[in-house]
Amino acid sequence: MSTITDFVAELVRAANEIDKLGDFEKRRLLERSVTTIRDMRDEVGIRQSRTTADAVIDLQTTAAALYQGKRSSEEVKAALLHAAEMIRALKIILDAKDEVTGGGTTH
Repeated sequence: MSTITDFVAELVRAANEIDKLGDFEKRRLLERSVTTIRDMRDEVGIRQSRTTADAVIDLQTTAAALYQGKRSSEEVKAALLHAAEMIRALKIILDAKDEVTGGGTTH
């Protein structure tokens, strides 16, 4: 299994066990998600929008609000699942791109 696939599985697993995670772990997963999504977007050629309409901004906001007690477990769960969906979609795009160009995938 690739590291990206492993990470997606980790996000889904964490979302399903959200009440067993501490705020530090939740925030760490969200921050890793943001970094992964940005890196994958760069590979695909998607420019960063840096607007509030960007779902990555929502993930960052959720991560930052955790320590202030401003996010419920359900909101964090939804954010983790959304991050997993975004990463999965980007992986599909990258795999298709590799297939077309004949390059091997490192994910």
